[in-house]
Amino acid sequence: MPHPDGSAQLAAALDAASRDWRVFPLIPGDKRPAVSNWETRATADPDRITRAWSTAVFNVGIATGPSGLVVIDLDRPKHPGDTPPAAWAEHGVTDGADVLAVLSERHGQPLPADTYTVRTWSGGTHLYYLAPEGEPLRNTAGDSARGLGWKVDTRAWGGLVVGAGSTFAGRPYEVIRNVPVAPLPGWLTDLLRPAPLPAQTPVTVALTGHGRRTAFLRSAVNGEVERVSNSGPHEHNNALYVAAVALGQLVAGGELSEVDVSGWLLAAALQVGQGEREARRTIASGLRAGARRPRTVAA
Repeated sequence: MPHPDGSAQLAAALDAASRDWRVFPLIPGDKRPAVSNWETRATADPDRITRAWSTAVFNVGIATGPSGLVVIDLDRPKHPGDTPPAAWAEHGVTDGADVLAVLSERHGQPLPADTYTVRTWSGGTHLYYLAPEGEPLRNTAGDSARGLGWKVDTRAWGGLVVGAGSTFAGRPYEVIRNVPVAPLPGWLTDLLRPAPLPAQTPVTVALTGHGRRTAFLRSAVNGEVERVSNSGPHEHNNALYVAAVALGQLVAGGELSEVDVSGWLLAAALQVGQGEREARRTIASGLRAGARRPRTVAA
């Protein structure tokens, strides 16, 4: 259980770091990050962790992608009307654990091997797995197009989980199976593997006008778009943020339209496989940061 002085949360954060997982502070008693750019700032450095958790009773966030993890979140209904869709109800499904069992039977594969497991505040389960080498798996949600099924979410690159030692709504996250993390089973990797990207065509921006000012802006925009288009599998979101900050300065200086910049960067982000919602959120955050330092181009 958490201690008023935060010692339990600090101990939990250090335990996670000892497993080479990258952690960062969440708002006390909450699931939301207490810091910006949490995926890049997450750390396994015990000195940094001790300094951070000495300032407040932070919950423990684990950045799943940098930690080499895929976490399967098996949730439970939270109110009487939270019932499974007909396609799952016909199998007698009542929660996410049942859905995973149906998937296992459907694919003729064993259920995931014994692995490190956390009971969540709501009575659900987080199953921790080692991410497959060279597979940039992303997050999935429920019955979405790329999801596994009702009440089953996954967290990988771009995702976070609330770690053991944290609390939400006054209830704890607790380790219920303290064993080594097992590799993600191959059949689940196949289900979670994103569809191949379509053939890429360069995203270029044709700004109208002549002269050195237009040439500078054209070069600046295309350079930032290429930053996103050429980013590595685990670098897309950070590259998108950096590009949005740079062009956001020019937007704030009145040199470019925010609508245009958002559209150009979104096109590049979608082409490298980022989800639209995540990309829009990152772009908006970068533009806000860039707006704090307006930039203009000399005539």
